[in-house]
Amino acid sequence: MAKQNSAANAACPCGNHDGKDSYATCCKQYHDGADAPHAEALMRSRYSAYALGLMHYVHATWHASTRPPLADFAHDAATRWLGLDVKKFVPGETEATVEFVARSKIGGRAQRLHEVSRFVKEDGRWFYIDGAFPE
Repeated sequence: MAKQNSAANAACPCGNHDGKDSYATCCKQYHDGADAPHAEALMRSRYSAYALGLMHYVHATWHASTRPPLADFAHDAATRWLGLDVKKFVPGETEATVEFVARSKIGGRAQRLHEVSRFVKEDGRWFYIDGAFPE
């Protein structure tokens, strides 16, 4: 039990508010079922889900029109997520984009994912549609 409280009180993997938010006050609420209020919050919670191995959440927040089968979602324990930098958020009522850079290490090698993600809002919930790689 203490380990779970310790994890919830740790800084949120998404780094929101310069890393000052704890996981419990940031992305955990979305992982527990609350709707993200906007696409940036959903994108941050998806990054945290990747970092924490919550692949069911990643799957559930992917729009049904582009979502891969759940069997394709496996947590890669060898990947260490190092940080997220949101470059640009273009909000909208039912569509939005978020440009970000996510850094990780896989087998000791640094990786960098730069993506412009598209999101859509349906029935009051935001979903990831797809992303483009600007580099």
